[in-house]
Amino acid sequence: MKAKIRTGAYLTLTALSFSLAANVFAEATKDSSHPTNPAEMKYGGGASAIDPNAAQTPATPAAPPVTEDEFKKAKQIFFERCAGCHGVLRKGATGKPLTPDITLPRGTDYLKTFITYGSPLGMPNWGTSGQMTPEEVDLMARYLQHEPPVPPEYSMADMKATWTVAIPPDKRPTKKMNDFNIDNIFSVTLRDAGQIALIDGDSKKILAIVKTGYAVHISRLSASGRYLYVIGRDARINLIDLWMEQPESVAEIKVGLEARSVETSKYKGWEDTYAIAGTYWPPQFVIMKGETLEPLKIVSTRGMTVDTQVYHPEPRVAAIVASHERPEFIVNVKETGKVLLVNYEDLKNLKISSIDAAPFLHDGGWDSTLRYFLTAANQSNKIAVIDSKEGNLEALVDVGKIPHPGRGANFIDPKYGPVWATSDLGDEGISVVGTDPEKHSKNAWKVVRTLKGQGGGSLFIKTHPKSTNLYVDTALNPDAAISQSIAVFDINNLEAGYKVLPIAEWADVGGGPKRVVQPEFNKAGDEVWFSVWNGKEEKSAIVIVDDKTRTLKQVIKDDRIVTPTGKFNVYNTVHDVY
Repeated sequence: MKAKIRTGAYLTLTALSFSLAANVFAEATKDSSHPTNPAEMKYGGGASAIDPNAAQTPATPAAPPVTEDEFKKAKQIFFERCAGCHGVLRKGATGKPLTPDITLPRGTDYLKTFITYGSPLGMPNWGTSGQMTPEEVDLMARYLQHEPPVPPEYSMADMKATWTVAIPPDKRPTKKMNDFNIDNIFSVTLRDAGQIALIDGDSKKILAIVKTGYAVHISRLSASGRYLYVIGRDARINLIDLWMEQPESVAEIKVGLEARSVETSKYKGWEDTYAIAGTYWPPQFVIMKGETLEPLKIVSTRGMTVDTQVYHPEPRVAAIVASHERPEFIVNVKETGKVLLVNYEDLKNLKISSIDAAPFLHDGGWDSTLRYFLTAANQSNKIAVIDSKEGNLEALVDVGKIPHPGRGANFIDPKYGPVWATSDLGDEGISVVGTDPEKHSKNAWKVVRTLKGQGGGSLFIKTHPKSTNLYVDTALNPDAAISQSIAVFDINNLEAGYKVLPIAEWADVGGGPKRVVQPEFNKAGDEVWFSVWNGKEEKSAIVIVDDKTRTLKQVIKDDRIVTPTGKFNVYNTVHDVY
């Protein structure tokens, strides 16, 4: 009898828990302003590079009690698992806002259920998945009702305290001191090793391993192709001189606590003069001397959003590109949805034009003429088109769910003329946008085709002017068969659909997740390189495919190739070829 009573009570409690979860789901679903999916959660929910111990601990008398040790632990959990989606200040981005004005009225039980079971809009089920214990769920439910801890700002003095010039410009070579074909070198991110590998695109040999910041996000080249700028998620920038006998870092600086973007000046007459880096925290960008990384000018990006016109304290800097039409940097401000045109002719009298686009701005690239910058506003499911010559918003183009183009892909569509394409994190679609307002005006800034790919979870799409192939990765798709392969389309016969290349199988590296990510062409456009991104303790590789035949050409295996992700060919990056 006692057993039956206990069983009945357990079933009743379980039913009540699921009922409460269902109510939470229903409540959450009423507002679909931040719908997410597992692929985007994987992408956006990574650990913040900010040290939780650096964040101030405010007091919130109305919130449930949390001890000092508990608060410290909760900060660590939030910064490692939640800040990427909800924001450091919990104002929301990929995920919903979690500020006390929202969480306090909900109460601890509501929040515990939400954290335990997740939501249909993409909130992970931290409790039922086993990623948080019941005690951690309870702690986070109480913690979220307190004011969010605020990380410190990062000033000019802070930057200069980290700035080092290992080899001054006057001590560097006056000519190239090696016999490398620099144009065909690849800078390969070794994400979890805090390094980049410089790989010779001709011999396929590793030329150098350079220590960098944590989880390098991108590599960018100076206009001359001599200097390589590498930025980690910890906002550390390394300046690498490719002319040296053995390429190495000649200058370094930390520009904030968390970052994603770096770029250099490319306008005629200003080549290699300046570099710029944008940070997630603090929300700002800094302009530096191109040859030394000396910080010169810091500009905050805090301000009003373009849609609701409310103040946002944490608008993070996403993609930055260098204009070819003017002495300007084009800066995406993620949460406000603004694109800033930053004129670097006179830093003391800095002129910045602000263009209202749409939230949340992320990545993007140039059209084939290098006049129009096409950039994803991924939570708005739009591509913003910026005319860098006229300095205005040319169009907002509706595309698929959560576009994530990387830099996108330019090619000549046999029916619609010059186009640029983006794939999506949120669905299987690939949007092909017309980009020629002069000779194909009726197709300009419209989706002329929507191709069907393997599935959601795509991070990068790529082609080359000398290729007739369009490659689409799906690295964050939950299906291993899809995340470990590549879809390739024939540009001259797009209606035929895609073929699948089993890249991870070709790599033959054994077990592990083996996510295949970021196609990148060599300078000649006859090879395409793929990262087989495995766990830190597992074998990874670079797989090289013959573009013409779509067959395996070579696999680069080396114990030093640890968690490879992005790859940046020097020539293609300098000249914005994609």
